[in-house]
Amino acid sequence: MSLPGDRYDFKDIEARWQARWAESGIYETDMDPGRPKFYCLTMYPYPSGALHIGHTRVYTIGDVLARFKTMTGYQVLHPMGWDSFGMPAENAAINHGVHPAKWTYDNIDIIRDQMKRMGYSYDWRREIACSHPGYYHWSQWLFLLLYRKGLAYRRKAPVNWCPRCETVLANEQVEDGRCWRCDTPVETRELEQWFFRITAYADRLLEDLKNLPGWPERVRVMQENWIGRSEGCEIEFPLADGTGSVRVFTTRHDTLYGATFLVLAPEHPLTMELARGTPQEAAVQDFIARVGRMTNRERMAEGDKQGVFTGAYAVNPATGERIPIWAADYVLMEYGTGAIQAVPAHDQRDLDFALKYDLPVRTVITDAEGTVDPAGTGTAFADEGVLINSGPFTGLPSPEARERIADFLEEQGWGRRTVSYRLRDWLISRQRYWGAPIPIVYCDQCGTVPVPEDQLPVLLPEDVALTGEGGSPLARHEGFVNTSCPRCGGPARRETDTMDTFVDSSWYYYRYCSPRYEEGPFDLQEVKYWLPVDQYIGGIEHAVLHLLYSRFITKVLYDEGLVPAAEPFTNLFCNGMVVMDGAKMSKSKGNVVSIEEMVDRYGADAARLYILFAAPPERDFQWQHSGIEGAARFLQRVWRLATHFQGAQRDAGGDDPAGDEVRGRLRTKLHQTIHKVTHDINDRFQFNTAISAMMELVNEMTAVQEQHGSGAAREVMAEGVDALVRMLAPFVPHLAEELWSVVLGKAGSVHQQPWPEADSSALAASTVTVVVQVNGRVRDRIQMAAGASEEELKAAALASQRVRDLLDGKQVRRVVTVPDRLVNIVIG
Repeated sequence: MSLPGDRYDFKDIEARWQARWAESGIYETDMDPGRPKFYCLTMYPYPSGALHIGHTRVYTIGDVLARFKTMTGYQVLHPMGWDSFGMPAENAAINHGVHPAKWTYDNIDIIRDQMKRMGYSYDWRREIACSHPGYYHWSQWLFLLLYRKGLAYRRKAPVNWCPRCETVLANEQVEDGRCWRCDTPVETRELEQWFFRITAYADRLLEDLKNLPGWPERVRVMQENWIGRSEGCEIEFPLADGTGSVRVFTTRHDTLYGATFLVLAPEHPLTMELARGTPQEAAVQDFIARVGRMTNRERMAEGDKQGVFTGAYAVNPATGERIPIWAADYVLMEYGTGAIQAVPAHDQRDLDFALKYDLPVRTVITDAEGTVDPAGTGTAFADEGVLINSGPFTGLPSPEARERIADFLEEQGWGRRTVSYRLRDWLISRQRYWGAPIPIVYCDQCGTVPVPEDQLPVLLPEDVALTGEGGSPLARHEGFVNTSCPRCGGPARRETDTMDTFVDSSWYYYRYCSPRYEEGPFDLQEVKYWLPVDQYIGGIEHAVLHLLYSRFITKVLYDEGLVPAAEPFTNLFCNGMVVMDGAKMSKSKGNVVSIEEMVDRYGADAARLYILFAAPPERDFQWQHSGIEGAARFLQRVWRLATHFQGAQRDAGGDDPAGDEVRGRLRTKLHQTIHKVTHDINDRFQFNTAISAMMELVNEMTAVQEQHGSGAAREVMAEGVDALVRMLAPFVPHLAEELWSVVLGKAGSVHQQPWPEADSSALAASTVTVVVQVNGRVRDRIQMAAGASEEELKAAALASQRVRDLLDGKQVRRVVTVPDRLVNIVIG
């Protein structure tokens, strides 16, 4: 057999090996109780269109880890699927006149081909799409499970409503308070909506964060803040007209005597009720409508706060004062009771609001010097201190005052200690077509009736007219809406809301274990073998909602005895983005790099290598075409190194021209590289430094070839080429496979070989290269025995001919040494 030439034909090699891998089923994985398992999972994509090179970073990271774990002896599950329900498909159908199913599945075909061209080692037998009835059947089963447990319920909730399109809009479809499609001002309406009672698990979701040491600290903090557990008091402020009270929640009840007004969220049930029949009614109604067009992010942003007086008053139970009740944009129903006691002296937002609307400011906590003056300085004193102007509690420090005031409120029946959460129940209703139908029917005789499990799935009809107007398409589909009651057999109506796509993604990782299983959502035996996921990889943008919902659903399934662990993901890695021209790669920004273009021009392996080498994987990096060109050049160097060595091996004869010192140094470098690459992949996720170490090894091996001939250090070079190809295999799978099977002529696939092990006896260098400086400038490099003494280093450096020429009679003032690394000679 003739050996390949100096340049490798990546187009032929990549296409050929991809076909062979598919034909042989090399990446198909099943349970093997005799081997340790490793579940490697990247977040499945939404098939909104073809991938660009920025998307591939997460999949390349996952592929390297999956291949590495396979070579280190694990039975690896590495699946892929599609988050294929959702609003973009429906919008595309409206804009382009194509059915959401066709648009979605055409995109899936494109992306699957792109992933195969990148050489990803997915077990495609396990492919899932959440828009397939075989999948959403079990999303509906999950809904029924939560319904039976009292964790799924229906109540009224505000939605964004476009009166012209007659449809509900997602927050992202509201642009500057107007409908994204027709530019009509958006209204807030209350509709019956379905919720999952995630708040029932709030304490467990918070407490179990401590059981996730393999998660980034920042993600755990983000989840902790989102759950937002606060210990405080609920306090009843009686209405001044004696008709009821306003309940507020506060963590700073030590400031009660400083509450000079109340503030309600505009959407609070009392806001409009209190204003009705007063001169303020029209102003309050207009204010509620204006705030209803704002997002929560806009309402909570820094800047001018807006409010309106409701026309009503309450009584501060501690002082007996009559205080006004306002509504303001900075108070949300999502926190506490949707009403706050405003203490402007001790909360900056309250103070800004009070100064703007000329409301009273009373200081009730001061510092040790007694110099607090919020009204005069415009700066609230939010710290703890000593109470003043607080009746019998004056003079108490804040912590003690909180306990005493809480006791006082409970004794008087004015309030109680309680725990509040920022977390709110999960709204899953979507008034859209392209989603999993909620399996509920409504019967005039029987009321709300769940669809029996043996009647699942409730199929999504295909013959719908998607116009974007007139409300949900399902609500207009008589064949879908009209049905019979499962209990009495009488006429009934189907629920026409579909489920939030976060429901689909909250459990998909279980379905991968047995994707064609028909007796349940998953095969319990498979799930107990593969779960929990050992490594989950995805963007930081999913750090809260997706991960929180997945943890919630897992806990529900765990309580039912259906899954083996109460947490779904043992380890989590959040990758950085690929940016170009200073912004995240995005079609909308027009700064994307085509996968096809890069693979056609440089090859998939070069693209993979550059993506991993450009920066630590958790950081963003700026795409540079020069970077992928450099990666392609390195792969050519690896090719030449291996082919030249293999050619020299065939023609070898006579003595090895390399000396013992060269062979020893090269073997030390080889095993140091094996040790570092193994550590960087397995323990640190630092793929860039692993690649850098292999580049240094290639430099060292190439230098031996060039200085001593292609047949030099034959045994060490043979060991080195073998180990190098295996270490490169997870990163550049096509090139490694070709080198292993064709160039080196070894049996089997390189991806099924054992990972090279570092020889501990070879890790310690017998010789080292020591840099010699004169006055801080590098003048020579000398070879020294590892561990040479300070005196030996000084003597060798001063004996260097280059150094002696520079000294030329000058006085040596001092010599600084760094063991095994550096000698710096300071001369006058």
